Amino acid sequence: MTDTPDNRSIEQSWARRFVLANRASIGTMAVFVVMMILFFIGNPAVFSDYRIYYSVLTTLPVAIFVVVPMVFLVTVGEIDLSFPAVMALGAWVFALSAQAGIDPFVSLVLGLGVGVLMGAAIGMIVVYGGLSSLVATLGLSFLIRGAILIATGGKSIAMLSLKDTVAYKILSGTLFGFPVQMLWATLFVVISVFLYNRHRFGARVHCVGDNPDSAAQMGIDTRAVRVYTFVFMGLGAGLAGIFSTMINFTWWPTAGDSYLLPTLAAVFVGGTPTWGGIGTVVGGTIGAVIVSFIQVGIVSAGLDGFYVQFFNGLIIILALLGHRWNQIRYR
Repeated sequence: MTDTPDNRSIEQSWARRFVLANRASIGTMAVFVVMMILFFIGNPAVFSDYRIYYSVLTTLPVAIFVVVPMVFLVTVGEIDLSFPAVMALGAWVFALSAQAGIDPFVSLVLGLGVGVLMGAAIGMIVVYGGLSSLVATLGLSFLIRGAILIATGGKSIAMLSLKDTVAYKILSGTLFGFPVQMLWATLFVVISVFLYNRHRFGARVHCVGDNPDSAAQMGIDTRAVRVYTFVFMGLGAGLAGIFSTMINFTWWPTAGDSYLLPTLAAVFVGGTPTWGGIGTVVGGTIGAVIVSFIQVGIVSAGLDGFYVQFFNGLIIILALLGHRWNQIRYR
């Protein structure tokens, strides 16, 4: 079959549509590639060693489990600052259950159940209480974290016995030298991409975030959709907390605290703007990879850890400016 001008024009048209539809993710990937090239030039000895990538991939799933649901939340026009505390709460239930001799798989379900219930409770407080999600979830974060600290006295729970369980090998072991938890995180991303781009739930999230009044006139229960996104955030936070505990073999009352700023940075750098209605799960995932490698790259470049927060804040500001500059094109 010859390559006729009509065929070439169809291929060019398809390629153009693909680039326009995915330019946020493509742009984020370009940033990642440039960043990794700079890091490699700055310290080739570190970034040519597989161990640095294995180290990042070991903990990256924890970030992915909270970044992806946050994309849904920001798209629907909300935000959740309480998810680090929900991470700690779900992981605490998991740790207590496993420590009491309950099967780790059952403990996992219990921890996830707590995360989902907390997500639903937070969503209903925000949505049906008519509160600002920014302020309400900030207050709920203090409330949940304070309750955990009061109940535990600030004491951690060691989980060294997890390493010998089947659950650990299946969920957080290694497969041919590759972290198994990364496979679960990839599955989570694939399912989320389907929900976000191909399922009616994702379509409703976009509609509510873009124009809630129009969505209501179309027959969409806007309140329910907003609550469901908080439920999804609770599920992701529960997963993140449990996997973090399994990776480190320890539960800490402050678990999740260090993920707030990096998660927001990953979402905005990944191409999800703040005004709602649009976003990208794939871009958010790439953003999580970028933020994870920034921490490693800064230390490898000879700078101390104090620069990590500085650069996380910097990339958030630059990403927001970039989204604002492209706002008309997005619309």
